[in-house]
Amino acid sequence: MRGVTFPGDRKIDFVDFPDPTPGPGEVVLEIKASGMCGSDLKSYRAKGGPASLGFKAAGGPVIAGHEPCGVVAAIGTNVPANQARVGQRVMQHHYRGCGVCPQCSTGWMQLCDEGVAEVYGVTGHGAHAKYMKCPARTLVPLPDELSFDAGAAISCGTGTAWGALQRLGLQAQHTIAIFGQGPVGLSATQLAAAMGAQVIALDTSAERLARAKELGAAHIIDPSQTNDVIGAIKDLTHGRGAHCSLDASSSPQARAQAVRCVRTWGKACYVGEGGDVTLDVSPDLLRRQVTLIGSWTFSTVGQAECARYIADRGIDVDKLFTHRWKLDQAVEAYQLFDQQTSGKGVFHP
Repeated sequence: MRGVTFPGDRKIDFVDFPDPTPGPGEVVLEIKASGMCGSDLKSYRAKGGPASLGFKAAGGPVIAGHEPCGVVAAIGTNVPANQARVGQRVMQHHYRGCGVCPQCSTGWMQLCDEGVAEVYGVTGHGAHAKYMKCPARTLVPLPDELSFDAGAAISCGTGTAWGALQRLGLQAQHTIAIFGQGPVGLSATQLAAAMGAQVIALDTSAERLARAKELGAAHIIDPSQTNDVIGAIKDLTHGRGAHCSLDASSSPQARAQAVRCVRTWGKACYVGEGGDVTLDVSPDLLRRQVTLIGSWTFSTVGQAECARYIADRGIDVDKLFTHRWKLDQAVEAYQLFDQQTSGKGVFHP
């Protein structure tokens, strides 16, 4: 089979790999949708060679794509019947840990006490191909009401937004400021609005701000068009500031603003990977009793809960997607995504 790989320096290589065969405890998925995530750009843009993003590097080219969704095509030995069946519609939790430590056993394989063994699409073969092999324990059922595209989104971007909103304890009476309206930020806007919260969406892209409005944002702010982002948010919240905020931009300036824009006793959450932030601890945090949270993706349990919530409430996650691609269009797809002005893209292998 042919797979899309990231050799670095904004290049795409198409590499032929053998069709995978499941071993004990494993399954092979026939991929129906493989989403494009903002963190893919870190691998795509890596300078001088493939990027492992801080994980143990692979020994050769790795198939990209960490938002897998499809059907079970083959099952190895020692897989219980209630864990996987041929033809089952599934998402995949894109990490592999030891499987038995307290983190893995509660569905948090990315927090494995022994260290993450594999991140699919980064250090292990991912979903930008026809087939993908993974442990059966990493599968999460896809509700019949949801499309494969929606399942791909939930497998990282939308699931990450869900996990962050859960950690914030978002409630219907809250106002939340969401910095960055890429795939994760737009997902957070859509979910927060569906939960009844008032969303203030921030981005420097007019196209992404328009998408945020379509997905339920009550207010939009372009930080490049104002000298006082905090003041603008306070003007929309009776002078008090937002109840909570979420930064999905990874911008140092936005991260600081995400903390400073919340009211006394407010909460701020960071989900954007990498980079840094500078805060004045006393006025920004201590003397306002502000809680600062880091949130890294979600558990298998959280992924299933997110999918069920979306299905039960009829949230149209498919509206996140502006582009659908074939694998042989990967060069064009990532060149467009690299501009960070459009909505979400997905491959249909």
